[in-house]
Amino acid sequence: MDSHIIDQLGRPIKDLRISVIDQCNFRCTYCMPAEIFGPDYAFLPKEELLSFDEIVRLAEIFAKFGVEKIRLTGGEPLMRKDLADLVGRLKDIDGIKDIAVTTNAVFLVRQAQKLKDAGLDRVNISLDAIEDHVFQETNGRGIKTKPVLKGIEAARDAGLKIKINMVVKKGMNEDQILPMARYFKGTGDTLRFIEFMEVGNHNGWNMDAVVSKKWIIEQIHQEMPLVPQDPSYYGEVASRYRYEDGSGEIGVISSVTEAFCSSCTRARLSADGNLFTCLFASSGYDLKTMLREGESDETITDYLLAIWTGRTDQYSVDRAQGKPMKENKIEMSYIGG
Repeated sequence: MDSHIIDQLGRPIKDLRISVIDQCNFRCTYCMPAEIFGPDYAFLPKEELLSFDEIVRLAEIFAKFGVEKIRLTGGEPLMRKDLADLVGRLKDIDGIKDIAVTTNAVFLVRQAQKLKDAGLDRVNISLDAIEDHVFQETNGRGIKTKPVLKGIEAARDAGLKIKINMVVKKGMNEDQILPMARYFKGTGDTLRFIEFMEVGNHNGWNMDAVVSKKWIIEQIHQEMPLVPQDPSYYGEVASRYRYEDGSGEIGVISSVTEAFCSSCTRARLSADGNLFTCLFASSGYDLKTMLREGESDETITDYLLAIWTGRTDQYSVDRAQGKPMKENKIEMSYIGG
């Protein structure tokens, strides 16, 4: 961390999300709908992806801005060859305290221990239902929960911290809230419910499909009493609740009904090297060209400083105030969440 840079920022960038690949072995209805990402969809060619050297160089620069947490996303990041090598290199960067991977967990059986040995701290696992007939509908491929649950078990055995992310969409899987809470209660894993958001242009979002944080908490509290918790750190997006009986905790991410734009400390880097300052952005800032044209770290640092201090994005706040929304938002599969 560079104190001179931090003083200019106003608020630091604490959390860097890096999409390492745009491909996935699921075609989920939330971020990679089958009607868009069919068998003929043209994913990025290998040469368009940032190399591990380029990712590490940018991560080193971002660490000067206060970044302490890096999450590797996709697509499915475990499809990127030798991901454990990248984890190890990122873990060695001064100031980086936490490395995570967002995954559907299918490949964790083979890779969990290797990733842990390389320095991975935790995994964020996407699982939108615990009952097979619902999960098969949500993932769009007819895949059952068994391979995901085996991946979760492998992550536990490796000693990785685990967060389970469930996107809740009315009419699709709201009846899975309680079954999911029952299943993961007492396991040591943190289950997080995410309000259905209008990321991208193809997930069929409308407000009628949103299941609110308030409703989710009420359903669980009636059966399994909850106690609200204070945030663990500035900028934490999930509202945390612990079970009254001490058997764990849950979280709810409520960017639709309770916007948290003003405390956002996240930056997102796409697999082809574009920087986004908001999950709902419609355009990014090209860093890959700067890297490949030989720009110095100092030049890139100055560019990033201008971007971060000049940001005005507050999409969720604007939406809540009824302001006109931008069209052609970036897809979740591209930006990585």
